[in-house]
Amino acid sequence: MTEKIYLRDSYIRELESQVVSSENNKIILDKTIFYPTGGGQPCDTGVIISALDGKEYKIIETKKQGDEVVHMSQEPANLNDGEKVVCKIDWEKRYMHMKLHTMLHIIDGVVYKKYKGEITGGQIFDNSARMDFDIPGFTKEMLSSIISDAQIIIDEGHRVVPKEMTREEAKKIDGIARTAPGAELLEKLDIVRIIDIEGFDFQLDGGTHVANTNELGNISLVKFENKGSHNKRVEFGLS
Repeated sequence: MTEKIYLRDSYIRELESQVVSSENNKIILDKTIFYPTGGGQPCDTGVIISALDGKEYKIIETKKQGDEVVHMSQEPANLNDGEKVVCKIDWEKRYMHMKLHTMLHIIDGVVYKKYKGEITGGQIFDNSARMDFDIPGFTKEMLSSIISDAQIIIDEGHRVVPKEMTREEAKKIDGIARTAPGAELLEKLDIVRIIDIEGFDFQLDGGTHVANTNELGNISLVKFENKGSHNKRVEFGLS
């Protein structure tokens, strides 16, 4: 099983690791800082560098394979099992994903607490993030209020802390899993990972996040689409 360092510390940009297996373009390491695609968050890219000869392999995709994380190299990797390597992620891309993911949690918290609305979908892009709402009687005025309330949370500077707890402990917390995939995951795992925006929101999550909400800056509205009575699609940005 790949040790997923990004779950413990999202700010590590470089890591020494060891090759578990390398076949054609697929590299599996004993531990990694590369986040694999999942939960609406895109994967990390970057390079893996052989400590033996300094050869760099450009990682263009990272994905899950059971309990392993597979790093897809742009070219076949000439790496031996057990070989030492250095991982370096594309930090600017990762950091923006961290900020956008945290922003979505804050918006989700506002929607849940203020309107008892449901988030039906979401996706993080490189410079913006989308969220789908199902809120009865949703209006553009409500959207403006959501953005304003979320900005207050950002500006207050709440710590954002990853935590672990048992499934039984998590199930006692109202609203900890607010999506169907989240509820399914809660039933499958004995130990679950939680993102605690201290003093504001507590939610099941496996992505990367900033350490404090004040790192986000200002929320902006990028696009609003009416997809039907039960689906309003909104794209947000940060500046």
